[in-house]
Parts: sequence; structure tokens; C-alpha cells
Amino acid sequence: MKNQHRVNEQIRVREVRIVSDEGSIVVPIRQALDMAREQGVDLVEISPNANPPVCRIIDYSKFLYQQKKRQKEMKAKQVKVEVKEIRFGPQTDEHDYQFKLKHAREFLEDGNKVRAYVFFRGRSILFKEQGEVLLLRFANDLEEWGKVESMPSLEGKKMFLYLAPKKAGTAKKSQQALDREKRETESKETRKVERNDAADSQDAMPANGGLFANAKISAEALEKLKNNKD
Repeated sequence: MKNQHRVNEQIRVREVRIVSDEGSIVVPIRQALDMAREQGVDLVEISPNANPPVCRIIDYSKFLYQQKKRQKEMKAKQVKVEVKEIRFGPQTDEHDYQFKLKHAREFLEDGNKVRAYVFFRGRSILFKEQGEVLLLRFANDLEEWGKVESMPSLEGKKMFLYLAPKKAGTAKKSQQALDREKRETESKETRKVERNDAADSQDAMPANGGLFANAKISAEALEKLKNNKD
């Protein structure tokens, strides 16, 4: 870092601009050097390409320490993006798929990239189309949290898909996701109605025609729920 700046007599120009907390002034180089000597510090050139070059009157060791500290703070503020891997087989079952989908969503929410790939072992390379469909489904299910950086591509025995996290606050639910949530909500409400009907029928089941009456009540409740939804 020392070699990055010219100091004192190394600064060979006619005049310089000295900046400080009070402002800036343009003075001849000889006057600037005298000012630095009077204060017992150095004349440090911080912007050599300016016209005239910009300098500061400061202890050079202190200046280097401040520069190093500033760089460390900037580095600490930078978000470190990692690439997390998700591995599939060409015939991954639904349970395993949902498990890996959950982890991928967490990776993207944390700001990491995701590299998903399907590994084709031996003759399973015959199912490469099936692997491509799986990766495309994977990307579609994660569209709220990540964007596709590259479409599925086969490299040797592996087919890769790369996803990058979406910026915070910009993720918007797709119509497919909204429809899925709606179906899940309707399904939960339907099961709740069915459980309530079953409990009511146990407490107050008619003496005759019990099964028929229970089915009728359940059907009426479902129809009422459907009408409320509409």
C-alpha cells in the first residue's frame, strides 16, 4: 500500500490542492511541503490524476492505517454469496424432491446461489429427458425465490441448472403459486367441515336412515362451503 502514494519530495508538480476538514486550497508544492513540516507530519498525494493533484497533510502511518481500516469495513459489509448444491437422481421420488426443494428455498432466501444437477449413473443416461423435466419443474417451483441463470445443460453424466436469489422485496408470487395456495386452503376447509359433520353425526344421528342422513348433511355442508367461496 505504501507504493500506491507519493509522499513529500516524491510529489513533483507545480502546485497541489490540499484537502482537510475545513475545506480545500490550491498552493504551490513548496508551500505545501512547508505546511506539512511545520505540523510535523507528511504531505500525501491521494488523487494524482486530478488537476491539480489532491493531497492531504497527515501522518503517513496514520493515513495507511485509516485506509486499511476502511477497506476492512467495506469487505465486512459485502455479502458473501455461496453456491449450494442440490443433487437429484433421474427418478427421484416425490418425498425426496420436496425435501430438497425446501432446502433450496432456504438457500435462496439466505442470498446464496443454487446449483441443482441430475446425476446419471450407467444406463440411466437414457432418462436424460426425464432429468431435464425434473430440473425445469424445480426451477418453476422456486420462481418466487430464485431466477434461472442458465437452463438445464448436460455436462458429461450431469445435467446442471443454476439459480440466483431474487433481491429482497422483489419476489412476487406467481399465479400458479396463488392457485396452489387457494387449493390447499379449500382442501383444509373441506376436511375441517367433514370432521365437524362427522362429530355432529355421532352426537345426534337420526334413529332411522343414519348413513343416508349423514351423507346428506355432509353434501349440504360442502355445497354451502362452495357457494360461500363463489
